[in-house]
Amino acid sequence: MNPPATEVDPLDRIHRSIEIDAPAGRVWELVTRPGWWINEGSVDPDPDVRVHGSTTVLTHSTYGEFRLETVESRPPSYVAYRWLNPGADAGTLVEFQIEPRGGGVILSVVETGFSRLGKPREAWLEHRDGNVTGWEKELNAAKVFVERP
Repeated sequence: MNPPATEVDPLDRIHRSIEIDAPAGRVWELVTRPGWWINEGSVDPDPDVRVHGSTTVLTHSTYGEFRLETVESRPPSYVAYRWLNPGADAGTLVEFQIEPRGGGVILSVVETGFSRLGKPREAWLEHRDGNVTGWEKELNAAKVFVERP
């Protein structure tokens, strides 16, 4: 059973971060590309992306088409996207935060909203578990991409 709409399940949130030895501006360039994290282990330098206002459609050769809405952007440190899932009331919210540190930045991602996907708890927990592992891989891919010469 899903919790009431006013209550958020404590497992509804993923938070991961990574230290990156690159300038904040270079990391910002990456995180402001909606869907950069949809890949096969490395960031695509030239994705198939169409932008229509705040909506981005990314077409991946293996995984198909994805729609994302840019919810908020506060340069140079915060950007948030919402998955737009056809037939669903709402998708999860994905937020990126860039914090300066000596010699680079800390890039953090927070994804929330799994409990509001209209799925039974077991199903959205499974979805969430896959994303926990996925975000670890994607942050590593971001690190490799932005630290390259």
